[in-house]
Amino acid sequence: MTNWDEIRTAYQVARAGTVSGAAQVLGVHHATVIRHIDALEEQMGTKLFQRHARGYTPTEAGADLLRVAQATDDQFSQLASRIKGQGDTVSGELVITSLASFSHVLTPILVHFQQEHPEVLVRYLTGRRLFRLEYGEAHVAVRAGSPPDQPDNVAQKFAVERIALYGSKEYLAKNGKPESEHDLRSHRFVAYDEPQSRAPYLNWLKENVPNELSTFLVADDRTAQQAVRAGAGLGFMSERRADCYPELEQVLAPRQEWESQLWLVTHVDLHRTAKVQVFLRFLKAEMAKLGSRCK
Repeated sequence: MTNWDEIRTAYQVARAGTVSGAAQVLGVHHATVIRHIDALEEQMGTKLFQRHARGYTPTEAGADLLRVAQATDDQFSQLASRIKGQGDTVSGELVITSLASFSHVLTPILVHFQQEHPEVLVRYLTGRRLFRLEYGEAHVAVRAGSPPDQPDNVAQKFAVERIALYGSKEYLAKNGKPESEHDLRSHRFVAYDEPQSRAPYLNWLKENVPNELSTFLVADDRTAQQAVRAGAGLGFMSERRADCYPELEQVLAPRQEWESQLWLVTHVDLHRTAKVQVFLRFLKAEMAKLGSRCK
């Protein structure tokens, strides 16, 4: 395949009419220009320029090639302008990912952000899968747990989710409210059908309550919340989320060992773009207004 550098060199020679003029535009030595023209003519099997004392004049074959080169050069310039413009403006697609359990907080914030920046197309992806920022699957990820350690990602502390044990008022009226940890052994629990979970409060449950008491197993946080609210048993929930449900009552207060640190994660290549920076500032400001309780 012909090297684009050689075609670009030929294009600049045709524009300038001289080797020295093209060399100055391209920022290369005049010998490089001559070498590119000779190599291109050898590959094409025809003369592209007539050499004369005043410089270089395109032949008929050279003129055909250079018309294509000019159109391609113009397209590259337009593309570069569009890409630069996208980097400097708050528009286009914005992909955010988080656990589904955080969607009640993040969704209203995303809606407000889009209202302020109507040219942004929001894609909000939730789930337990870690979307790969290095492959462009998301611009910003809200992740929980240990600090993300991917070398090309920028991770910032975002918020702390305080976790407590809850039961529905209806469930507690029927089964009594535990007065101590020992009393938990007479209750049923909503837990996760995920033996390898690293969530600290779930590990605490495994260590302190017999497995047979976990009688309602679920696959995600949203379903767990619904099961606890419906009276399936006691279950862990963030304080921020539980405060939204008046039908719930706290059984065990939050503990530091149960807390879940949330992180804002971006890829280093996108972190400094205008769109991502504007969104991060907006998100942090909205979270500061929201505080730690449901509003």
